This record gives sequence, C-alpha cells and structure tokens, in this order.
Amino acid sequence: MLNFSDHPHTRLNILTGEKVLVSPHRSKRPWQGQVEDLVVEQRPSYDATCYLCPGNKRADGTVNPEYGDSFVFVNDFSALLQDTPQGQYNDSDLLQAESERGICKVIAFSPRHDLTLPEMEEDAIVAVVDLWQQEFSELAKHDWIKYIQIFENKGAIMGCSNPHPHGQIWAQGNVPVEVEKENAQQHHYFVKHGVSLLSAYVNLEIQKNERIIIDNDHFIALVPFWAAWPYETMIVSKRHVSSIAEFTAEEKTDLAKTLQELTIRYDNIFNTSFPYSAGMHQAPVNSGNQAHWHWHMHFYPPLLRSATVKKFMVGYEMMANPQRDVTPEYAADLIKKQATTHYKTRLDV
Repeated sequence: MLNFSDHPHTRLNILTGEKVLVSPHRSKRPWQGQVEDLVVEQRPSYDATCYLCPGNKRADGTVNPEYGDSFVFVNDFSALLQDTPQGQYNDSDLLQAESERGICKVIAFSPRHDLTLPEMEEDAIVAVVDLWQQEFSELAKHDWIKYIQIFENKGAIMGCSNPHPHGQIWAQGNVPVEVEKENAQQHHYFVKHGVSLLSAYVNLEIQKNERIIIDNDHFIALVPFWAAWPYETMIVSKRHVSSIAEFTAEEKTDLAKTLQELTIRYDNIFNTSFPYSAGMHQAPVNSGNQAHWHWHMHFYPPLLRSATVKKFMVGYEMMANPQRDVTPEYAADLIKKQATTHYKTRLDV
C-alpha cells in the first residue's frame, strides 16, 4: 500500500496545475555535494558604505533621508523603465518580442543595517506592511500598469546584492508567467464552485491540521501540500480579498505578526539567518473583474539539511518538474516545533 512518508509520488499544485515529485526515501542518502560557507552575520546597526542606510549617498548621487522606519525609492538600477518606448517584433510567428514598461522600487525595511524581519519589532513590521499597501495603491493608479509584484530576496545565497534588509516592488505593463498560471487556475475554480480556490483549500487544511504552522484571526501560514522547496511555506488571508489594498488595520497588524513569527521559526531551524525568496501573489490591476483572486504570499527557502547545505533545482527539475526529498508534512512539523523567540535572544548573542 502506498505510504506518502516512504514511497515516491507526485502531488498536484492546484495554483499552477503543475506537479511536483516527492521522493521521501532519498532523504536517507549521504551528502557529498556542495556545502556553503557558514556566514555568522554580525553587522553594525549603521554602515557608512551602505547605499540603503539613512543619510548615505546612493550610486546615482541621491542622498537618503534620515528615515525612522521604512523607506522607499525608485531602484537606481531598475530592470524595468517607465519611459520604454512601445514596440513589437514578429517574424513568421517564430521570433516574437515586445517592449515591457514598468517601475521598480526598493523598500528598506528599517534604518537599522543589522535587523532582518524576524529581528524587528512588531510595530516596525506593521510600518513595512503599511508601506506595501500604500505603494500598491499608488502604483495601481497608473492605468497602463497591469501587475504589481511585491517581493524580498533574503541572503547572499538568494542573490541579494546588499545585506541591509530590504524588499522590492516591480510594477509592469503585462501580467508575468507565474501569475498567469495562478490566474487561470483560480478563475476556473471560482467559476465552477462560486468560492475562491484558496478559501476552499484553507478550510480543508484547517480540518486536516497536518501542514498548518500559524493560525490566527486573519491569516494561515502552512506548508502547501504541493510544496517544492524543502521548507516552502505560504501565508493566506482567511478573508477572501484580491489584494493587499483591501486589508484592514487589524489584518495588517496580524500580517505583521504572522511574518514575524514565521521568519523567527525559519531562523531557529538551523540557528542562522534563514535565506529565502518571498513574494505576494495578488490580482492584476486595471484588468476588469478579479473576484476569483485570493491574496497569498509564497516563501521559497533554499536550505535543505543544514545552514550550509542547500537544495538545487537542477537536472530533472529543469528538464521535467520540481522534486523534493522530505515530505511537506515533515517540514511543517519541524517548522511548527521551532520556538517563537529568536535564537539570538535565547542565546544572548
């Protein structure tokens, strides 16, 4: 008889329609692969060479204000540009390209150079959530913008180019590929069942209580049944809202609490500043009725066995579909067992 804890099997990602291969028996294999250097981060609260610290000069010569909580500005090296001219190229339907217009912003979470989200006070994280909401609403006023991606890359292992804790917002004139997949799946379910896909999914997860990590008044944090990354999680709003613009003051406070607790648990797994890429998925803007969309936030951490051994998405993952060794249930249990007090505080570091 098939046992999900021992036997290889596939699971369906209901948000994308794609599958992930789960191979729990492989978690017993010896590891002789890549081992990352363990970096013990002891950064100063202010770094005179950092272009995100208050009062410092950035690459383009702009001087940052002496900000007191979070701070946002247009990225000096934006991947998307607002003044990009419109244009298309099509050769025999085989060679196709078109211009992409957008606005890229950077958000410094705190004036402190040394504080990541799990180490910040709750009210400071609320200020970040407030700024996310404000920026989303302001960017959505541009009728040519169709999607707004709010995200964070944490840690050098995830390609973060500056250690000062920060996130980004990319607003663009087209809906990106991963969002299009989720749009199609959510729309199909909503039309068929009259409720959002994630409302139904969260209710089922609450009944089963196998993968839930955090359950408060307004949010659920869990390891998705179809998780691809070893300690992948997802935060979902209990209320069916399409974007962060609809969050109430109480919901924003609860989101800050959820972010703080989840990231503290992450850091406590291996007693390290846990790297990840995280981002919100929410409804496209200026695109008509989006009632099927349900706000959620993905966390994709790369660590696998320790603070120095990471998961690689290569070979089969690149050529076929994602594959993982530890089951989502094992990962959820491990994350849930972690303390909600940061390890640096407990070790008096």
